[in-house]
Parts: sequence; C-alpha cells; structure tokens
Amino acid sequence: MTNLKNSLRDVGLSFDDDFFEKIKIFKTILKQWGATHNLTSSLDDIFIEKNIVDSLYVLKFLKQFDSFADIGTGAGYPGLILAIAKPDTKCYLIEPNRKKSAFLGFVVASLKLKNTKIISKKVELCNDIKPQLVFSRAVTNVKELLKISSNISNKNTTHLLYKGSNYKDEIEGINKNIKVIDGLNHRRYVVLKQI
Repeated sequence: MTNLKNSLRDVGLSFDDDFFEKIKIFKTILKQWGATHNLTSSLDDIFIEKNIVDSLYVLKFLKQFDSFADIGTGAGYPGLILAIAKPDTKCYLIEPNRKKSAFLGFVVASLKLKNTKIISKKVELCNDIKPQLVFSRAVTNVKELLKISSNISNKNTTHLLYKGSNYKDEIEGINKNIKVIDGLNHRRYVVLKQI
C-alpha cells in the first residue's frame, strides 16, 4: 500500500486509513476472483495500483457531485474505486456481464458500501436513475456512449469519459461543451456538458 499512497500523493490526492484498508480488501478479492473469472488483463500489483490512481485522478478537477453512474464497471475501474473514495456519494455501477456484476456485488457487500448499487443490465435498459455524472472507461466511442446513456441523462448530466490519446475523432461534431484534461500515462479525460 505504500506505493499506492505515494503514487496518489504524487498527483496531489490523499485518503484516510479506512480508504486504504478497503482498497486492500478490494485487491485481495480481485486477485481471488480474477484468477478464476478473467476479470482484467492483469492481476499484478503495479497494474492494479495504476488503475486505481487512474480511476481517482478525476477527483483533482471535478467539482463536488452527489451521484454518478459508471457504465461498464468491469473489474471495478473507475466506479467501484470512486465509490470507496466517496462514501457519501450515491454510486450506480452498471455492468451487464453476470460474472463481473457478481464480483462487484461481492466486493460491495464485503466492504459494506451502503452508497453503491449494482445494476446488472445494459445501460439502455436503465430508466429509473438520473445521476449527476456519468463515467465510462473503454466501453465504446463517445457518440455511441452518449446515445446508449441518453435514458439516464438529462440537461444537467455531465459525462466524463476515460480515453486514450486517440480521442479527437470521437468528439468531432458533438454538440456539447467539451473539455479535455490530460492525465497520466497518455490518459485523456473527456468532459462533456450540455451547451
């Protein structure tokens, strides 16, 4: 955990001991489930910790928010990590893959995350939530993601998409206020708001 604490401190983020204890439990469960269910491409500590820092980096520039949905949470990035970091924020983790949603549910129960709801279906089938923020990482291109998440969005919704360096073609022609923030390791955070 010392490496993770240092990495977060290096980018200007700090968390309490409870956060790091929960992250330790998350990592243990991820490694146990991941060895059987192929939840992520690597179970190496360095890889996991880089993904944790990447998930949390958005807290450097996001204003306060009281709810979010993460589309395609998979192995927990970014939504589950943000749910651990923001215990007073309502979190919806949308994951249609059964084994991944079962993993997320097990972690949420193990960590007693009362702020977090797992939604085990495609985002297109969700219609009873309207989060303030919608996150997505590596699900689909920007235009398609805006389309499939339209039923959980309204004029006040902000989308924050974790993208690589090839994001420019994806945002061309989108009629929204777009801000691109440079992150670590060639990461771009594309923030889209209603004009």
